[in-house]
Amino acid sequence: MAVQLDAVDRRILDALQSDASQSLDEIARRVGASKTPVWNRIRKLREAGVITANTVILDPEALGLEACFFVLIRTSEHEADWQQKFLKTLRERPEVLEAHRLAGDIDYILKVRVANARAYDVFYQALIKEVRIFNVTALLSMEEIKATTSLPIPGLEED
Repeated sequence: MAVQLDAVDRRILDALQSDASQSLDEIARRVGASKTPVWNRIRKLREAGVITANTVILDPEALGLEACFFVLIRTSEHEADWQQKFLKTLRERPEVLEAHRLAGDIDYILKVRVANARAYDVFYQALIKEVRIFNVTALLSMEEIKATTSLPIPGLEED
């Protein structure tokens, strides 16, 4: 269920998404409100589960993680035990940045970040050792055209 946000809440969220490390004074200035009400709104947005974490975004290439693979998985296993083991395996693998269960011919898609093709193969071998998978297709991203963690905030453009 969506939380009801007013114009100030939306501007606060927009400011935080662009740079969560900025000072409360800077956020208040950007949204046109004073510091204490902005702090109270941020606290309420956390309590409501709208803001779930503060984090930093690292440059994967600066860390030597130059290869991004999208891994399409088809399985013939749909029992609860298999799924539980599969999901546990994915959650334990730091290379898996995202995992989605899909509708259609492909059951799961993973976004995997590794150093190179050899590192991907090590990941793949470990994955299939843990759980039985019917079919795996790995697609290497040649160029990242857009990547963002910022969500579109409904109603922000109306303000």
